[in-house]
Amino acid sequence: MPNINSIKNKENKMLEKTMGHFLPITLEEVKRLGWEQVDVVLVTGDAYVDHPSFGTAVIGRTLEAAGYRVAIIPQPNWRDDLRDFRKFGRPRLFFGVTSGAMDSMVNHYTAARRLRHDDAYTPGGQFGFRPDRATYVYTRILKQIYPDVPVIIAGIEASMRRLAHYDYWDDKLFPSILIDTPADLLNYGMGERTTLKIARVLDEGRGIEACYGLPQVAYTMGSDGEVKGTNVIELHSFEECQMSKRAEAENYQIIERESNKIECATLVQRHGDRLVVVNPPEPPMTTEEIDASFDLPYMRLPHPKYKKRGPIPAFEMIRWSVNTHRGCFGGCSFCTISAHQGKQIASRSEESILNEVNLITQDPEFHGVLTDLGGPSANMWRMKGKNQELCRKCTRYSCSMPTMCKNLDSDHRAMSLLLKKVATHPKVKHLYVGSGIRCDLFTEGNGGWQYFREVVLHHTSGRLKVAPEHTSEKVLKTMRKPSFTLFEETKRRFDEICKQAGLRYQLIPYFISSHPGCRLQDMAELAVKMKHMGYRLEQIQDFTPTPMTLSTEMYYTGIDPTTMEPVYVARHPNEKQQQRQMFFFYKRECQPQIRQSLHNAHLDRYIKPLGLDFKSK
Repeated sequence: MPNINSIKNKENKMLEKTMGHFLPITLEEVKRLGWEQVDVVLVTGDAYVDHPSFGTAVIGRTLEAAGYRVAIIPQPNWRDDLRDFRKFGRPRLFFGVTSGAMDSMVNHYTAARRLRHDDAYTPGGQFGFRPDRATYVYTRILKQIYPDVPVIIAGIEASMRRLAHYDYWDDKLFPSILIDTPADLLNYGMGERTTLKIARVLDEGRGIEACYGLPQVAYTMGSDGEVKGTNVIELHSFEECQMSKRAEAENYQIIERESNKIECATLVQRHGDRLVVVNPPEPPMTTEEIDASFDLPYMRLPHPKYKKRGPIPAFEMIRWSVNTHRGCFGGCSFCTISAHQGKQIASRSEESILNEVNLITQDPEFHGVLTDLGGPSANMWRMKGKNQELCRKCTRYSCSMPTMCKNLDSDHRAMSLLLKKVATHPKVKHLYVGSGIRCDLFTEGNGGWQYFREVVLHHTSGRLKVAPEHTSEKVLKTMRKPSFTLFEETKRRFDEICKQAGLRYQLIPYFISSHPGCRLQDMAELAVKMKHMGYRLEQIQDFTPTPMTLSTEMYYTGIDPTTMEPVYVARHPNEKQQQRQMFFFYKRECQPQIRQSLHNAHLDRYIKPLGLDFKSK
């Protein structure tokens, strides 16, 4: 029978070999480092993966590089005696809280509000290791145990809920997360620089209120307080928005306009006897700053403690990929990227990217395949305004919609060159582009279609995914997506490239049903078009309203905040299901229901084109 103590000692020695470079997640690790007290404790709903694609690791390494002692509490148990929250004791400066890389409600529930059974950010993909509304739960627990220690909330859940917002899962308007939680401060967006400034202010003993003047933070104050700043906009109050959906739509119009600007106003919203104040963001990161973030000494692995629990799916998905930039100027109605990462593109240097490729290829488990070289969109690296002074005054929601901005430098040639440099690395056998490609950025003079040709011929595994999202021009307009004719042109070129090269590759379109503005008729026309083009759809999604997007505001208010005109919304679960079913017109088991839905909606004219005319059989 094996000696239990000797096995334990062996495991501890193995951990000691690898642990030196991971941020500590256990008290034993903290003691091994000789720390008497931790400066900052980060609490997250995700497992701890020490990699630049995981926000907690980025913030932790940024603070560590500045000389702070950082510990992490990943996925604490919130149901027991709360010992996980107590294990490091009182931090010297603050607790940082995040739900993780996703909003916890999106992580937990489908578009039909059904509970998911897995979690990509947990070892083994196991469900149940974080609560609903994780940021809210963690913050309340910490304030209950340590009432006088500052709690800073951040990450996508806090960032997108910084002002009054519609919550799809409770189907009602929620106040700012700062009203519903006892958090002292909210750090929105990509927060490395602001987090570091907060730590320095608190380290100087100046107290949390001294952080109220920092960029990219939100906080609360009494309704009789004075908001500092030369450009302050007061939004409709939370109570006004509860009473009037038009007021909520007007608020969103202002919020989006300001978030699209480089130099924007301070936003203020009353909630009863409190004011929620949102300061303007930091300027866009420079190449040197984003390089410094990506070049921190990450272990690029999950913490060894998880080894027996199985792989972490989200890590496995990005393990062999390289992120080239942050931000997106696409302006899609349903996307949170520009609201969280910013509209301006922050691009890494070629040197930093190639250094990361070198690091990846040195991993003994790397077998020569890089799964992606891209970012929020594959082809926005290095893109920015030619005249930055014009960009400073710009309020457009997108640089590419409804038309390409004349000030945008959309040259793709540097990206094509980067692909070649990475692909010719001696240890790289295959380089794929897995991020979504924005075909609306292609023009004949900017090397876009040449880049596309390069990707099709050399950097796809045989199935290239693009996202036209819909076929209806009316629906695409509410989505802020280009005309479907662009997809048709893209497919024509794709097929031509494949034919010339003798390749049997597929171009896979991605579509959304039940988006505001979309009716059953629009989905029927989409189905007819797909049947005519020979597609059996796989990449599909039913629209899920998530906080702080234009699409969500349209879903809640029934108003397009851009025009303040009414917009049709499919809200009833039956109607949403009917729209979604249209994707599966080719499945025999779905055809009777589709036929009945079309008949009930007086859309019989689509039955025959879809091959559903059973009477003649």
